[in-house]
Parts: sequence; structure tokens; C-alpha cells
Amino acid sequence: MKISQAAGNACTVPDSTIERPKRNDLSEGKIIYLPGTNCEIKSQASLSAHTSYRVGGAAEWYVAPQNIEALQASLQFAQENNLRVTTLGAGSNLLVSDRGISGLVIATRHLRYSHFDPVSGQLTVAAGESIPSLALAAAQLGWQGLEWSVGIPGTVGGAVVMNAGAHSSCIADMLVSAEVLSPDGTISTLTPAELGYTYRTSLLQGGDRIVTQATFQLHPGADPAQVLAITKQHKQHRLSTQPYNYPSCGSVFRNPKPYAAGWLIEQTGLKGYQIGGAQVAHLHANFIVNRGGAKANDIFSLIRHIQHTVQENWSIWLEPEVKMIGEFQAVA
Repeated sequence: MKISQAAGNACTVPDSTIERPKRNDLSEGKIIYLPGTNCEIKSQASLSAHTSYRVGGAAEWYVAPQNIEALQASLQFAQENNLRVTTLGAGSNLLVSDRGISGLVIATRHLRYSHFDPVSGQLTVAAGESIPSLALAAAQLGWQGLEWSVGIPGTVGGAVVMNAGAHSSCIADMLVSAEVLSPDGTISTLTPAELGYTYRTSLLQGGDRIVTQATFQLHPGADPAQVLAITKQHKQHRLSTQPYNYPSCGSVFRNPKPYAAGWLIEQTGLKGYQIGGAQVAHLHANFIVNRGGAKANDIFSLIRHIQHTVQENWSIWLEPEVKMIGEFQAVA
């Protein structure tokens, strides 16, 4: 299935053969248009506007394809120019180093498409679609199954990769299949079993395959008003128990069962603890917020401080849920 953004095709690839620039072409100019396309690759593009923390340095090269052909062309460009590829969705579960990211950053947030099949009850959706928007759209149709996800501030691609979850539900519970794109440009379809899902992770995490779309099994036929009411309750619970007044990445640490990471952090007295502009949130201790002017390294140093403090008090090393990319150095 061809995936494209309904709002436009500002980054598309025609049927003509693409001629690739040579490696030495990358040293000059801030924007490259791949020959034969109108898809632009920017050099030294700031990533702070593309992450929910609002921090991070520049991408050496950045591209935001809006369909599969452009995505494949971007991967081919990276391969032929020996560039490491980093995939970026909504940037809501990500901490990018102040030093930025080398290679090519591919943003998938503009891959947008969704189709509700009333016969099968399946929702097929592109990687760049917003999870909260999908939850609300499903609720308005009277489709059950995504009510829990309305407060997850991410895209489908990232949710599939990390097995996003809330309220005792997760992506693995409803995923039928996911389409992934390999570095060589081939597309394959994987089942949940092949994705190796466990708590907040999958075999895709840390790999080089890019999720392009996913199909979920939902349950149509319910009263839209009732489904929407439940969905809004989940959203309100999230808003009342988690800090959204400052930039954050959501939950920072995985819960080390049987404990909740937030409870462990709170018991160590770290609520409100601050390094630079980064602070352990008063409302929920498993959130680190950017109080203004924070650097990525402030957040990283605070993560490390929390880990060591909880380790000293509880003999538990908290594992980050947030993905950290680039070079960091904790403040001593």
C-alpha cells in the first residue's frame, strides 16, 4: 500500500530514475534536492524544535519524506554517501545530545494515512499518524480498543517500536502486523510474535528497520458517545496526574516490577530536584521537565543522578524508557 500525506506531497519521488550526488557534494550548501525529486535534505538542521523536550543539537543532515518512495530514496542517498541513519517520529520519547546527531536524520511524522475497515474491524495507519488523534477518531466512530492510548504523545511508528502502553494495555495487545522498511529499500510485514514484544520494547528497538505502517485490531459497533466518554476520561486522568505545563518526554524510566519508578524516585526525596533547567516534576516523579533553558546534558545528568540515588537507597538500577541519542557527559 502506498502511503502519502493527504495534506500534500512536498517531498515526493516521480517515476524517473534518481541521480545521486557524490559524497563530496555534501560538504557545501545547506539544502540538497535529490536530483529527480523535490525532496529536500537540510544540513545542520536544529532538532530542538522536533523533540518534546525542546532541547538537542543539530542533525548533520535532515529529511522529512512524505511517502514511501521518498523514504526509500532517502535511505538510498544515505547508503551511497555512507551516512548513518537515525529515525525520528514525534520526538516525544527522545533525548538528543547538545552535540547533535551525525549522519542522516529521517523524520517519519509526515507519513500519514489511515483506513478504518468496518468489515474486519481493522485500522491500517501510517507511521507518522498521531496516537492521540487516532484514539479520538476511533472513539468518534464507536470503535473500541484505543481508549487507553489517548494520552500517549507519540506517533504510530514510535509506539510500535517501543510497545507503548498505559492503563494496563499496550500496542502488542492489538497489533495485527507492522510493515517495516529495511536499509536496502525492501518492505516486509511482521507479526507481533516476529517483533519479539516485551515490556516497552521490541526487536526493532536499536535496529535499522523503519516502521512505515501498522494494522490494529479494534472493535467497531459500540456507542460513539460512550467510547468517547471513556477516552476523554483517560485523557483527563493523564492531565491531572502528569505534568504537561512544561516540556518533557513523558515517563523517563521503565517500571521495575513490582515497583513503580515514580514511587521509588519520590521515596528518595527527589521531587523538585533540579540540575540546570531540568527538574524532577512535582506532580509525577517519573517525569523530568524542562523548566526553561535546559540543556540536553542537564536532563542526562539528572537521569544519572536519579539512577544512582535510587540504586543507593533501593538497590535497584532504573532503566530509562527515554531513548538517548548522541554524546553525553554527566555532571560530576
